Amino acid sequence: MNGTAEADERNTVAPEAWEELVAAALLGTERRGGAPLALLDAAAVQTLRRRAGLRPAPAGRLPQPAPRDPRPAPPDAARRRLAQLLAGRAAAGSAGGRRGASPDLTELLPQWLATAARHGYRAPSALVPALLDAARARTDLRPQALALAGARGLWLARFNPDWRFALRGGTGGAGELPDPADREAVVRLWEEGLFAERVALLGVVRAHEAAAAPRLLATTWSTERAEDRLMFLDSLRTGLSAADEPFLESALGDRSRNVRATAAELLSALPGSALAGRMAERALACVGPRSVTPPAECDAGMLRDGVVKRPPAGRGERAWWLGQLVEAAPLDCWRDRFGGLGPAEIVALPVTEGWAEELHAAWCRAAVRQGDAEWSKALLGPPSAPPAAGPGTASLAERAKLLETLPEDERASWVAEFIRAHGLSEAFQLLGVCVVPWSGALGRAVVEALDSAREAGSYPWSFSGVMGLAERCLDPTEAAHLEALTSGSQDPPDASPGAAAYWAEAFQRLVATLRLRATMLAELAPAHA
Repeated sequence: MNGTAEADERNTVAPEAWEELVAAALLGTERRGGAPLALLDAAAVQTLRRRAGLRPAPAGRLPQPAPRDPRPAPPDAARRRLAQLLAGRAAAGSAGGRRGASPDLTELLPQWLATAARHGYRAPSALVPALLDAARARTDLRPQALALAGARGLWLARFNPDWRFALRGGTGGAGELPDPADREAVVRLWEEGLFAERVALLGVVRAHEAAAAPRLLATTWSTERAEDRLMFLDSLRTGLSAADEPFLESALGDRSRNVRATAAELLSALPGSALAGRMAERALACVGPRSVTPPAECDAGMLRDGVVKRPPAGRGERAWWLGQLVEAAPLDCWRDRFGGLGPAEIVALPVTEGWAEELHAAWCRAAVRQGDAEWSKALLGPPSAPPAAGPGTASLAERAKLLETLPEDERASWVAEFIRAHGLSEAFQLLGVCVVPWSGALGRAVVEALDSAREAGSYPWSFSGVMGLAERCLDPTEAAHLEALTSGSQDPPDASPGAAAYWAEAFQRLVATLRLRATMLAELAPAHA
C-alpha cells in the first residue's frame, strides 16, 4: 500500500472512531464503559491520525511583492528605540497603578514618530506590524504612524482585517505616488486607487500646483460618496486661495449638508470671496456703533451660504443666526463700520445690553477662521487680566484657538505671562497650543510654577495633567535645572499627606523623561546612521 492509500485509509477510519470518542466524552465514561485516562489517550491518538492523514491543499497564489520605499531607514539606535517604545505601548495596555519615577514610553511614541518624519525616514520593515497595531489602538497616532509605514504599511494592511483602517486613513507614503507633473499617472491613480492613495495623491498635487487639486476633484466629484467628498473638500484648507472659489461656490449646492457647510466655511476664510461679501452685507445690516439688531428670519440665501437655521438647545434663533453672520463676515469690514477704529478699540466699545457676549464670541470665531492675529490679540486682552474679565471670551478653549493665530514667539510669551499671573491650574489648554519644545520664558515659567505649587504644599495630584504635558513638551535642557527638585522632604504644614514624596517622585520622572527625550532625539539625528 503506497503512502497516498494509507492516508486515505486513515481519513476514512478516523471520523468514525472520533465520533465514538466524542459520544463517550458527552455521555461519560461510566455509561459507555472505560476509564477517563484511556479516553484521553485514545483522543490523542485519533487527533494525531487525523492530522497525519490530512492532504495538503494546493498552494495559493503568492501576493505581489511589497512596493519599494525609497526613504532611508532610521539609524540602528533609533530603530531599537522604536521597538522599545512599541513594546512599552503593548505593556502599558495591561499595566495599572502608580507610575513611579520611570518615563511613560507610550507618551514618547508620538514625538519619536514626528521627529522621524522630519528626517524623512521610513519604518523599519520588521516593525511595520507593531506600528500598525499601535495605530489601530490609538487614533491620534494614525497620521504619523501610517506616514512612516508608507506604501509597505498599506500593502501589509490588505492581509489583516484589523488593519483595514489604514486603507481609508493612510497617507500612502512617498514611495507609491506618481510624480504630480505626470498627468497620465495622476489621473490613473485618482480613478483607480484606494481611498488612502487618493487622499495622499490629492495632497501631493495640491503641494505641487494648488489650482490643480480642485480641477482633479471636479473630474469625479459627482460620483464620490458624501463622506469622501467631505474629506476631499477639507484637504483644500492647505493652500486655500482665491483660485479655489469657483469650485467651492459650486459645492454650496451639494446634496450633503456637511459638504455645503464646509464649503461655506472655507469661502468665509477668503475675505475677498463673493460669499464673504454677502455675509458682510448681512452682518453690517445687523451691527452698528450704537445698536445690534439680529436678523428677523433665515432666508433661502442665508441657507445656501451655510447658515444653519435650527439653533442648538438653549439658544435663541435670532441670536444664533446673528452669530453665524458675524463669524463669516470679513473682519476688515468692521473698521469702516466703526469709523476707522482698530480691533482693540472696537472690542472695547460698549455693546447694546445683552449682545456683547454673542458679538464678541462671533468675532473670536472669525479671528480664528481668518487667522487674524491683530484681532486675536485684541480679543485675548492682556494675559495678566483675570480670565473671566477677558474682552473677547472667558472660555480657555476659545482663548487657546485665538492663541494659535499668533506667531510662535508671541504665543509662548503670552502664555508665560498668563502662568506667572494665574498659575498652572488655568493654563493646561493654553499650553497645549504652544510649540514644542517649551523653551526660554515659557519653560522657565512652567518650572517655577511647579516649584511654587510644591513649596506651597498644593494637592499634588491636581497637577498630574500639567506634569505629564511638561514631560512631553519641556525643552530637555531644563533637566539640569530640575535636578534639585527631585529630592524628597517633609510635608509642609497643612499639606496633603505624602505630598512631598509625590512631588519628589514626579520631578524624578520629569527629569528622567527629559533625559530620555534628549537621547531619543540624538539617536534620530542622521549622524547616528
